[in-house]
Amino acid sequence: MGWLSLVAVAVALAMDAFAVALVAGLTLDPLTRRRVFRLSFHFGLFQALMPISGWAAGKAVRSTIESVDHWIAFGLLLFVGGRMVWGALGEQHGPAPRTDPTKGWDLVLLSVATSIDAAAVGLSLAMVGAPILVPAVVIGVVTATLTAVGMLLGRRIGTLWGRRVEIIGGLVLIAIGIRILIEHTT
Repeated sequence: MGWLSLVAVAVALAMDAFAVALVAGLTLDPLTRRRVFRLSFHFGLFQALMPISGWAAGKAVRSTIESVDHWIAFGLLLFVGGRMVWGALGEQHGPAPRTDPTKGWDLVLLSVATSIDAAAVGLSLAMVGAPILVPAVVIGVVTATLTAVGMLLGRRIGTLWGRRVEIIGGLVLIAIGIRILIEHTT
């Protein structure tokens, strides 16, 4: 996977975290450096660890499904990207709870929820025989950065872009899945 594709995947995967960070930035009062760091660090860490776990699972079964790996990668990226778009176009959820998303179980649950898609991407990378260390680090750093940016922007612009960002992220994942399929079938 080239650098442009890797950064595109990282940005697409970070869209859920970015959207959550926008809302957190809007609702947290005061928005302190400590809160920005905690959310950014945890989102980035989980986003880096999930592709590694998906990749390890994919490596375990790669030799048995190598002839159809590109179809699996395409299907997983289509599923994840489609789910992101579907979720963004779906009904609005209720108002955000008044808890601090940068502490305790809320932080852990949000970290897991925003990074599950990354496990599927890790599995996809294993299916096409790509290495995982550099992609995991790039995904984690991009997510941490976009989380911090999202919190700061959330303070300024609110939730105007939240749904659109998820749609763009989902479409990028679908496009990358299509590119993998085209590269392996032509």
